[in-house]
Amino acid sequence: MMRAWILPMLFVLSGSAIATAQVLKGSPGTAVGLLLAFLALAGVNSPLIFPKTISAEEAQRRSADDGRPVVFWRPGCTYCMRLRLRLGRSARLLHWVNIWRDPAGAAAVRAANDGNETVPTVVVAGRPHTNPDPRWVREQLSPSA
Repeated sequence: MMRAWILPMLFVLSGSAIATAQVLKGSPGTAVGLLLAFLALAGVNSPLIFPKTISAEEAQRRSADDGRPVVFWRPGCTYCMRLRLRLGRSARLLHWVNIWRDPAGAAAVRAANDGNETVPTVVVAGRPHTNPDPRWVREQLSPSA
């Protein structure tokens, strides 16, 4: 789990160092803007934003057991962020696979998208759907989920 925090921590530390340099140069406005940008990048890549990521193999096994969709995503993807935020609390009911951490997940996405790593790709009942409407994804959750 600690590995998930490395990138966000690097963004915070880098942003802090760059902002400090800007303040020392006499540009506090630029410093604030840069720090906010780096904090936003840290937030987007934070494990607090996305539910716990699992392997593609584990996600497919769990999906076969409980019928819940599998979401293939990657950090920094604005469409993935849109899906995650619009799903709200129901996002934790899906199985999330970070394709940058799971080569099998990346391969599954390429197979579903003509060789492209287009995310989010949501697999429901074995069928991939590229960048689906969040409302539709929420409807795919079974009542027992």
